[in-house]
Amino acid sequence: MTEARTSSALHNQRSATSPVYPHTLPSEAVLDALKLILIGAPLNDVLASIALLIEAHTEGALCSVFLLDEDGVHLRYAAAPNLSNEYRLATDGVSIGPHVGSCGAAAYLGQPVFVSDVLSHPHFASFRDLIAQTGMRASWSSPIISHHGKVLGTFGMFYREVREPGPAEIQLIEGASRIAGIAIEQKRAEEKLGQANQEIKQSEARLRKIIDVIPTLAWCSLPDGTGEFWNRRWHEYTGLTPEAVRGWGWQDAIHPEDLKEITDKWRGFLASGQPGEVEGRLRRFDGVYRWHLFRAEPLRDESGKIVNWYGTDTDIEDLKQAQFKLRQDERELRQLIDFLPQHVLVLDTAGFLLQANQVMLDYNGHTLEEMQGAGSDERHKRDLHPDDLERARNERRRGLASGVPFEIEKRMRGKDGRYRWFLFRYNPLLNEQGRIARWFATATDIEDRKRSEERVRGENLALREEIDHSSMFEEIVGSSQALRRVLSQVAKVAPSDSTVLILGETGTGKELIARAIHKRSRRSTRAFVRVNCAAIPPSLIPSELFGHEKGAFTGALQRRLGRFESANDGTIFLDEIGDLPLEAQVALLRVLQEREFERVGSSQPISVDVRVLAATNHDLKARVAGGTFREDLFYRLNVFPIELPPLRERVDDIPLLVEYLIDRYAEKAGKKIRSISKNTLESFQAYDWPGNIRELQNVIERAVVLCEGETFTVDKTWLKRESPRSSGPTVPLAAHLSEREKEMIETALAESHGHVSGPTGAAAKLGIPRQTLEWKIRRLGIDIHRFKTA
Repeated sequence: MTEARTSSALHNQRSATSPVYPHTLPSEAVLDALKLILIGAPLNDVLASIALLIEAHTEGALCSVFLLDEDGVHLRYAAAPNLSNEYRLATDGVSIGPHVGSCGAAAYLGQPVFVSDVLSHPHFASFRDLIAQTGMRASWSSPIISHHGKVLGTFGMFYREVREPGPAEIQLIEGASRIAGIAIEQKRAEEKLGQANQEIKQSEARLRKIIDVIPTLAWCSLPDGTGEFWNRRWHEYTGLTPEAVRGWGWQDAIHPEDLKEITDKWRGFLASGQPGEVEGRLRRFDGVYRWHLFRAEPLRDESGKIVNWYGTDTDIEDLKQAQFKLRQDERELRQLIDFLPQHVLVLDTAGFLLQANQVMLDYNGHTLEEMQGAGSDERHKRDLHPDDLERARNERRRGLASGVPFEIEKRMRGKDGRYRWFLFRYNPLLNEQGRIARWFATATDIEDRKRSEERVRGENLALREEIDHSSMFEEIVGSSQALRRVLSQVAKVAPSDSTVLILGETGTGKELIARAIHKRSRRSTRAFVRVNCAAIPPSLIPSELFGHEKGAFTGALQRRLGRFESANDGTIFLDEIGDLPLEAQVALLRVLQEREFERVGSSQPISVDVRVLAATNHDLKARVAGGTFREDLFYRLNVFPIELPPLRERVDDIPLLVEYLIDRYAEKAGKKIRSISKNTLESFQAYDWPGNIRELQNVIERAVVLCEGETFTVDKTWLKRESPRSSGPTVPLAAHLSEREKEMIETALAESHGHVSGPTGAAAKLGIPRQTLEWKIRRLGIDIHRFKTA
């Protein structure tokens, strides 16, 4: 046994040339091998297919299957599809032994033997010339063990390189050996069964003539069924004397549980006068019961009258055991299919469900009878997603009619009511005439793959939007105390998942701060999705934020992911949050509180993990007071407020910003600007910049375009704010115009119910920019809130 351990432990030796591969047989490949077994393919074909399966799945491997001769000493090839003829001829018929290669040792020891380098191993000393000729270097072998623990042969894997097996490869060769063992045992059981039936038929013709000299249990009875004669072998087998069994005494040798059935059938044979047979257990002389086939045949005279009954009792214990083994193999095959991590179905030629494995039944929550009873159409209506029903039916109908393998992707409902995506693969099983006898189908869960695809599409959408807003990617420039205070807040809040509300006038860089928070957060590698709440029509806001299902409204031709779903695991930036309609504020509040929402047209909740950043240039507290912004939403958003200073409070930053923007636009325009006019810089610092950085950016871009030298200058008239003239004679007219202007603005606000922005807002009705209208509302002292409550 020391030699056995040494031989089987050779796989622990390391080799620098042994790569590691993932060796897991696909479920479809295992099913193909088992199909060949079930349909009774020749044993050599089955074993060759198993060898080819392993070779196709393991790079560089050559496989073989040896069967042990009846003498229990020699190994004969049953399959070696790709081994060289020289190697097969030289090793066919090799004797088993503890030192005979890997296959001979595995068969002798009854355990796997792994030799990583045959040239250096003593077990292969007599094969070195053959090894050098064929190039074999590594030899692994696993014994094929029967259900009763008997060695049937070996499964071998060979490589033309020094190589040792890993855990997955050991599992692979052991799995192949088990499948080969199932095939060998089933084929031998079938052969034994056929041989037993043949022997029974051949013996019937001779029993009537040589009943007392044949080596079988034979008997003779009178026409009324009374026992008259049992041959010597029968008495030796049962241990009963002729006196004890004469008449009906033979019943003492029958198993009590079988006696009534055997007696009733025997009386039926007597009444009908026809030959018959019955199975039952006959007691042996040592008290052991074994299954026998009792056959009875009438002997008639010339007139046709029955003069005697002759019969035989044939031992069919081995046949019964073989039948039991076949049933056990069928149960094991069923269990194997049930244990596959896939849904497996068996359909008839018309597509009607015949079998389904336990995994599928557990997923659907139905029994096989319930699935069969519903019928194919009703089952599809019940279990498939409505959007996939018609497409899946048509593809399935075309696939079944084609007679070739096909695939369908569709969503199937589980017992929890949720739908998941599955990939269905259909494969036909052909009979001996080449016609389709069955369809085998497997369903693989691809929900995660589908979600990943949708997430990638959403992130691509967000990326396209980021590219569209590439003009906002400039760095945050400045060193003033006000800006440093803001950046300090950004650094503190960015690593957390807290909601941030960014406040500031138009053009102060609120989106830039939002991107800075995202880039410094744990979500920086995921999507940053920007939403301008003021730019979306109110009727489309729910669909834009939360997505919609196909057919949810006119024009919804397919399902669409919303911005929140696209931003899952990332950050969503809600700009102009103060302009969000009240009805959309309710849905947004739910997302912030419960982290879930429903698409438009669906009642299925969708959970998301999104960080929310919001920004506005409005006074949200005033809007809460005016009833246009929900107070609970305000407090949900105002977890960590950051207020951005206007440019007029960052005078020290203006020189840095001007230099940065000049370099940027000069490079874009292909110009070289080496200096900045001192007067221009002083004018920039003196100006109050009502449009903040955005206005500064526009002024510099225009000036760069017009600049003709290497010194940057700006026309001072660009930086003068218009103010109403107040000369004496025009005062009455100005007052009248102001009143008229105030009246027109109030009329527009009343018609738009206090909304300034948007396609139906007061700014659009008056045909002026929103910022201009807000400035006029402040200048004229108009209370906007009284129009919103009206």
